[in-house]
Amino acid sequence: MDAQDSSVPTSSYSPESGLGQDRMDLVMARIHEKIDNYESYNFSRLQSLALNIFFDLAQEFASITDVYAVCVMIPKALFNLECALYVQGLDQRPVRCCATVCAPSAQVPVFQDKASVENGKYCLPIKANKEHLSQLPFAPADGGVIGMLELSPAQRLNDHDKLFWARYANRIGYQLHNKFVSLKNVEHVEFIRNLVKDIGHNIIVPNMYFKLFYKRLEARINLVKHAERKIKKILKDCTGRDDPLQAKLQELCQDIRYAHNAIHDQYKEIFSHYRNTSLFLETLLRSSHFEAGRYVLERRSCNFKSQVIDPQVERYRPRFQDRGIEIDTSMGGVPDKEIEVVADVGLISQVYSNLFSNVVKYARDVDVGYGMRRKFMSYGWEVLPDCFGPGRDGIKLNVFSTGTPMSPEDAKGLFTEGYRGANSAKEYGTGHGLYFIREVVRLHGGTVGFEPTPLGNNFYFILPFGPAEEAQAPEG
Repeated sequence: MDAQDSSVPTSSYSPESGLGQDRMDLVMARIHEKIDNYESYNFSRLQSLALNIFFDLAQEFASITDVYAVCVMIPKALFNLECALYVQGLDQRPVRCCATVCAPSAQVPVFQDKASVENGKYCLPIKANKEHLSQLPFAPADGGVIGMLELSPAQRLNDHDKLFWARYANRIGYQLHNKFVSLKNVEHVEFIRNLVKDIGHNIIVPNMYFKLFYKRLEARINLVKHAERKIKKILKDCTGRDDPLQAKLQELCQDIRYAHNAIHDQYKEIFSHYRNTSLFLETLLRSSHFEAGRYVLERRSCNFKSQVIDPQVERYRPRFQDRGIEIDTSMGGVPDKEIEVVADVGLISQVYSNLFSNVVKYARDVDVGYGMRRKFMSYGWEVLPDCFGPGRDGIKLNVFSTGTPMSPEDAKGLFTEGYRGANSAKEYGTGHGLYFIREVVRLHGGTVGFEPTPLGNNFYFILPFGPAEEAQAPEG
């Protein structure tokens, strides 16, 4: 059995979890299988040397064209065989490479899944790594075939030679697969770098000007208030006089007050949305995230209630009202004491935004006794002494909503990418929100969780809370 023919389960390894004993046993078993395979192959010294040279040079040359040349020149240099390689190119145009030329070609053989002899040539399929076909920048042919290798004269090859060249073709397939993915990643990284510059130039910087526009708009709204004050002064001067304009001025003053209050309320609502949108834009589109390839925290000490929770509550209050969802903080227990936590305000605010968005979608009315039904949400927090070890307290932050308690089966999949529960069929979503929460909280050194209750579902996250929290929280 060779690598191309085996089905080794992909590992779910992560730096946090490490490799379990089952994976270590699997690797050990594969090593012994390889030992047995190579003993059964009984390759000659020259054939083994050819595989070693191919592996070394395929790693050494960065250019994909150079790797093509290595593929066809080893049969020529070591075995005096003519060789041609046909590969599905990155630009979707097939490439032909032989001892004299390596260039796009209009005339290529049909990519077949099995080896065959045609016109005196031994034709072998070049297959990509079937476990990772989706990573390729193009769709391969059936069976994961990305090319063909032709060796001639075919009559010089016995069955043992054909076995060797099948293994050689396998190694070509894996190396080309890795090169294609690597080149695709390089292009993606370059695109992301340019995109970050475009984001800074076309989104972040112009967004800063909106704050100036809002200030100017507020100043003009205040002119309406100033006009009202002037009319009031005129009315005061007219007091006691039999002035026919007094009633009209009084009516006009009321109209101006109504218009001012309506415009100012609309302004505050729009400005609140602007501040939240700006916060999320500037937080999620930081250049440091793109440079590091992961979220990078910008920690600072903040008042959690006033700087994180309250703005999100006010942002979602109209949406709660539209859905008939009450806000009942007596259930969640909002302590009077303010809490100071070192955190990335933008990312943690997005955590609350995702949790409140789920409340809007999934809160349902429940029987609260005495024949009454209510639909409400709660939020709050509590300090957990020594939660992260001796002297390292945690703060548990809860967001609760009424509804049918989630089943244990659904609860198992929460906080995983793309997962959506049984109650999500009629609500829009991608299954990314809770996964995002998990990742952001993990970066802060915290944990996430879920608790079903008789009246509904409580989602929570726990952050380190105390002097050691900034030093202990991991960056990635």
